[in-house]
Amino acid sequence: MGNALHEQLVTSLRGVGPAMAEKLASLGIHTVQDVLFQLPSRYQDRTRITPLSGLHAGLHTQVEVEVVGNEIAFGRRRALLVTTSDGSGGRLTLRFFHFSQTQKARLERGARLRCFGEARRGPRGLEMVHPEYQHLDDSDDGPEETLTPVYPSTEGLQQAGWRKLTDQALARLEVGGDVHDLLAGIPTGSEVLPTLDDALRTLHRPRPEDDIPALIEGVHPARQRLAFEELLSHRLAMLQLRDTARAHSSPHLHAPGALRHALLESMPFTPTGAQTRVINEICSDLAVPHPMQRLVQGDVGSGKTLVAAAAAAQAVESGVQVALMAPTELLAEQHFHNFDAWFSPLGVSVGWLSGKLSASQRRASQADINAGHTAITVGTHALFQSDVSFDNLGLIIIDEQHRFGVAQRQALRDKGPHAEAVPHQLIMTATPIPRTLAMTSCADLDYSVIDELPPGRKPITTVAVAANRRGDVVERVAAAIREGRQAYWVCTLIEESESLAAEAAEETAEALAEALQPHQVELVHGRLKSAEKESRMQRFKRGEADLLVATTVIEVGVDVPNASLMIIENPERLGLAQLHQLRGRVGRGSAESTCVLLYKAPLGETARERLSVLRESNDGFEIAERDLALRGSGEIFGTRQTGEMALRIANLSLDRGQLPSVARAADTIRSSHSNRIAPLLARWLGQHASDYAAV
Repeated sequence: MGNALHEQLVTSLRGVGPAMAEKLASLGIHTVQDVLFQLPSRYQDRTRITPLSGLHAGLHTQVEVEVVGNEIAFGRRRALLVTTSDGSGGRLTLRFFHFSQTQKARLERGARLRCFGEARRGPRGLEMVHPEYQHLDDSDDGPEETLTPVYPSTEGLQQAGWRKLTDQALARLEVGGDVHDLLAGIPTGSEVLPTLDDALRTLHRPRPEDDIPALIEGVHPARQRLAFEELLSHRLAMLQLRDTARAHSSPHLHAPGALRHALLESMPFTPTGAQTRVINEICSDLAVPHPMQRLVQGDVGSGKTLVAAAAAAQAVESGVQVALMAPTELLAEQHFHNFDAWFSPLGVSVGWLSGKLSASQRRASQADINAGHTAITVGTHALFQSDVSFDNLGLIIIDEQHRFGVAQRQALRDKGPHAEAVPHQLIMTATPIPRTLAMTSCADLDYSVIDELPPGRKPITTVAVAANRRGDVVERVAAAIREGRQAYWVCTLIEESESLAAEAAEETAEALAEALQPHQVELVHGRLKSAEKESRMQRFKRGEADLLVATTVIEVGVDVPNASLMIIENPERLGLAQLHQLRGRVGRGSAESTCVLLYKAPLGETARERLSVLRESNDGFEIAERDLALRGSGEIFGTRQTGEMALRIANLSLDRGQLPSVARAADTIRSSHSNRIAPLLARWLGQHASDYAAV
């Protein structure tokens, strides 16, 4: 057997038979080296014992206790309650919902236990629910000497199984096994980063002399070494996407701009300086024979739709078709209505394609698109289905691009007229992307920022009100309605269940309708059919309802200038970016607008900080940076799609300082060590590596 661990099959490890090998292969683990790159997601500190007198709710810790009694309690759920003490003056209840009579008998008075778990507040004081525990005897060696790694949960492979596998892989490393160091000779910008094998040893099995607090907080050089390599792989992947796109040709869209000027002159307002600058950047891109790959970021209400329309006008005047894709029926339909109202008077046909069209409507729409009769087509995911073909697609506009994955964007791009010529792509987002995140996740794109709001847009006043003042908030809604204004009342998702959220919204709507009589209350939630949802929102938009009670389905896509008040119930459940998106549904008219954050006390420290940021700032980019620091990159964009960046160990709020060095290292590898790119992508992107290599 050779010493190169990336050449040793995982089946050479004890306990890995065909069934286990198949499970590991589904995780991209084929070799002994792959096992070492299945890194712990966190650590448990079982190196010390916490006295019960020092225990508090929320603390994950280890205790040594003596059982002073047990009983079976009958309530909503049958439970075994074990009362314990340690002589420090505190008491702790161990609660088991699943237990046997043998287990109960062994947890008798006088039994000594070492337990690990999370302390919570219960009916009898502090308790641990189903803690890990072991019985102690006089020969016990005491607490663990090192931190205990916790690996990402996997179906069919528990923590003990991961530790056995990594023990064997580390043993081979100790006897001279070689890990493939893909950063050898590459400057990392830091003298403190350890070698790859030392970093792997430390992360899997921290030693007592290691900086334990740094490991727990995620700032240890061993973690930074692996984070650097992961960030590097993602940057290389995005640069490969850029190279692949630029290798194609695209149509020259260099018309004189008469249609674009006519469109802008027909508007009842003058574009802002930022809009004009971004439109000019886009038109410059469209005039070159290589595909534009431009991301336009703009805060809520900054006027991205007009910028997209100007780009579409330039493309249509140049003789090509345009496709505009949005992630939801609601948002796509709003774009369709706007584009149709703007372009139809100019003699430009605008088509609509979505999943809710009837079969005959869909066939008619597809025929017009295929024949080239439709100049601009607006739609949802339906646009990139295999049965949709364009006559001469030259520009693709994608709204809220983070909702679509690499493969989906590729499917739409391939609908260009020729294999060797691809459409230009304009990508828009109202979710401001922190600069640190953009350096990694958007390295394949040029990007523009609309950093100016239209004149007349006033900052939204944001206040936080405790739920026990709900009556005052309802009266505030009533006062706004009496003044001729409309309002939103947002019910946030409960336990990530759309069904429960819908029920909560229905109950809220009924209570508010009764309290606000005779004013009209409309209700919208995710369980409604698209047609009904759209109908209710349109009634609100027309002013036929005074209050719209909704779940977060209204995050994007609703534009009601007369709405000047928003209530967000339980805002502590949401992240800053989503709260800012919701808040942006008001303040779209000339009236002073207010957002009320109706929170449930007491607030945790993070939730309190989150609401404080929202009260202090209306700047989406500042809020996005704070959101990144509070929650990390993985949650800013919400649901991930195929091929989208999902960091395994790197954390951009912790590792942002490494990004300039990562960019320089990527340039070095691309110019002098290009043979390392494929192994880096395979190591960190696994099955998604081909999305970047082959696009």
